[in-house]
Amino acid sequence: MSKKTIRVWDLPTRLFHWTLVACVVGLVATGYLGGALMPWHARIGYAVLTLLLFRLIWGFVGGRWSRFVSFIYLPAAVLRYLRGRAHPDHLIGHNPLGANSVFAMLAFLMLQVATGLIADDEISFTGPLNRFVSTSQGLAATWYHKQVGQWVIVGLGLLHVLAILYYLWKKKDNLIGPMLHGDKRLAAPVPPSRDDAVSRLAAAGVLAACAAAVGWVVKLGG
Repeated sequence: MSKKTIRVWDLPTRLFHWTLVACVVGLVATGYLGGALMPWHARIGYAVLTLLLFRLIWGFVGGRWSRFVSFIYLPAAVLRYLRGRAHPDHLIGHNPLGANSVFAMLAFLMLQVATGLIADDEISFTGPLNRFVSTSQGLAATWYHKQVGQWVIVGLGLLHVLAILYYLWKKKDNLIGPMLHGDKRLAAPVPPSRDDAVSRLAAAGVLAACAAAVGWVVKLGG
């Protein structure tokens, strides 16, 4: 049976993915170096919050395989996948293990951003929402942000990279290519993700609204 090229990852999802990767690298670098780079650490953090809000919305209205409903798996489905009895849909978008890593990364990044917004390291940075919490809460958020959260993010990122390399070398499944060009070659006919001018314009509108919301939150601390 000849394979067909199917659009799996729409352009907004791909741009979100690679922009988020760049931002996470930037956050780790500026957070580690600190000092004069802390304002940039904050700016990149606001960008990450914008991206996370966008992905949350896009997970309901985006392309078919970018929607959360397409990769929310019950524990039984995860066990079947681990036992080698994968459902055909597992080969299209996120497989059960990949889906769990996506949700974990999104959740911990949101927690990292949230603690950053209320953090106060009493040296070079005070989050814009710090004035809305008590001193003890701000210090607790700072401790988590610096001592726990950043290492969880780094660990999840490394696991993500190792998983990609494992699938590439052991299973001969290139997960990077489709996230670059959006397409997969599949034997079974499946509905593609919508990825046209209208959907891309809608994504731009969603992103703009998310950026405006983040800007409003940041100004609350002014």
